[in-house]
Amino acid sequence: MLRRNLIAGLALSTALPGAARANGSYGSFVQKLHAQALAAGIPASIATQALASLTTPNPTVLKLDHHQAEFTETYATYSSHAVSAARITSGQSKYSASASLFAAITSRFGVSAGPMLGIWGLETNYGAFEGDIYVIDALATLAWDRNSTYFAHEAIKAMQIIANGDAPAGRLTGSYAGAMGQPQFMPSVYLSTAISFSGSGAPDIWHSDADALASMANYLVKAGWHPGQPASEPVYSNLTSADGTGRENVQSIGYWLARGVQRLPGATPLPQNFPAAVLLPDGISGQAFFAFPNFSVIRRYNPSDFYALATDALGRSILA
Repeated sequence: MLRRNLIAGLALSTALPGAARANGSYGSFVQKLHAQALAAGIPASIATQALASLTTPNPTVLKLDHHQAEFTETYATYSSHAVSAARITSGQSKYSASASLFAAITSRFGVSAGPMLGIWGLETNYGAFEGDIYVIDALATLAWDRNSTYFAHEAIKAMQIIANGDAPAGRLTGSYAGAMGQPQFMPSVYLSTAISFSGSGAPDIWHSDADALASMANYLVKAGWHPGQPASEPVYSNLTSADGTGRENVQSIGYWLARGVQRLPGATPLPQNFPAAVLLPDGISGQAFFAFPNFSVIRRYNPSDFYALATDALGRSILA
């Protein structure tokens, strides 16, 4: 979810990194953020407590944000570490220990275990690496450094979580971009989408596997998940050109089969008129995939073809 959050933050920023300095010191920015929180209905005691430790911008956040590596990997390389043997083995252990939980979530939401396992594994290695930065600190730093209304808005949403009694300030930890817990939800997404699986108490996406997984499933359902349908599958391609491929060129499975694409043994039975696009992430000589309507739903979680393909591949590998 992190790449999606960074893209969203960039899209809603009003200036390039460092531009906020022209609007005053970090201390004056935090005072303005406090005033904005009060105007948004956050109780003064909550806003004051949430911002009390923010005396200087977080240097770790600044370093990580200013030195993001350029994404130049091929899908073959990306998938080799995203869908590693160690991650598959860990996922199999998690699934074996929680098969009844996955079944209950699937029964309630219609989302099968595969995509949940894939997202869980790629986002936080099944909850093992959620991030340990106080998210209001991270969000305020990014809001100031980028002069970003998006990150300022998310900082206020994090204060709303505290004000609601959903979680204390000390629990709001996550990535340097402010994504929280096992699903890596931004604060606004937590407020709109996180759920308590038991129906009792506030959603605990940090410590409760049940709440984290149910919240992921709820996100996918709200994004338009089609129960019982796959998101993608590897195929064999005899295509001689990449013309007409790509996730936006949706045709029927029958159309692609007539052009020389072949489904592999064990693929989910689907009718010939089922919509599909052909993806060639590494070009005509690389791997080929069918992308189905649920592929676009996973991309709502993170708008990357690589991510959506890898989460699906990870889930399939765990359940194979």
